Amino acid sequence: MLFCSGHMYMQQLQKYKELKLEDCINKFLCGDSLEIMRKLPDESFDLIVTSPPYNLKNSTGNGMKDGRGGKWANARLVHGYSNHKDCMPHEEYSRWQRNCLTEMLRLIKEDGAIFYNHKWRVQGGLLQDRQDIVSDFPIRQIIIWKRKGGINFNKGYFLPTYEVIYLICKQKFSLVQGVNSYGDVWEIPQEMKNDHPAPFPIALIERIISSTNASLVLDPFMGSGTTAIAAYNLGRNFIGIEISQEYIDYSKKRLFDAKKYPNLPKCKHKIIKQESLL
Repeated sequence: MLFCSGHMYMQQLQKYKELKLEDCINKFLCGDSLEIMRKLPDESFDLIVTSPPYNLKNSTGNGMKDGRGGKWANARLVHGYSNHKDCMPHEEYSRWQRNCLTEMLRLIKEDGAIFYNHKWRVQGGLLQDRQDIVSDFPIRQIIIWKRKGGINFNKGYFLPTYEVIYLICKQKFSLVQGVNSYGDVWEIPQEMKNDHPAPFPIALIERIISSTNASLVLDPFMGSGTTAIAAYNLGRNFIGIEISQEYIDYSKKRLFDAKKYPNLPKCKHKIIKQESLL
């Protein structure tokens, strides 16, 4: 489980002791994702889009352990994240992520969905397909996000060039008309000009959100704020949870970049006001 350190963590727990949904809309909440989700009311969200830390430094290989990282532009991932070293015992990591998914499922409405992005990898010579995390959850489909390039330090298998997005949803979930023609393999380049070690591309998240009628989107692992920016661009509301204040500050900077995002869009469900995004 991820924790803020010392006094800061206790302050965050007190701050989110009784969360009112309306007070959180279009806000970044700093703290432990699991603890904050547990303080949000049932069936609050239309959509959850997220990608948790992959626990890559807990590895049987050496590439992520010894900090090599090859020539990959975002090789700083080998150093972990701000406030999280990405190196938990595997069983503890799986248990933590299952607990997070349990909360996410509680938080989506009866027609809601979770788009849960994760990375398969080879451990000890065998494929680790994350079934120890996602098994028993209502997976409707697997979407392949095909990236460009990647890193591989092992000559025993081919370079991985994709990640997996699990569509976990409740029975009444449906896509908006026409978007099912996208298919289940999405070729979208990863984002390179981003100070976060493992950012989502905005185009990927915009495709997900625009494929639904979601008014309110949650990202429990907000990172550099890409889900917030995608929601903002599409006129939807968001709530982002992130343990690192450094990443939250960076997210706000990206969100208010006047050159890239000069105009505030209107949401057909609720007008997003700039002051509410602070």
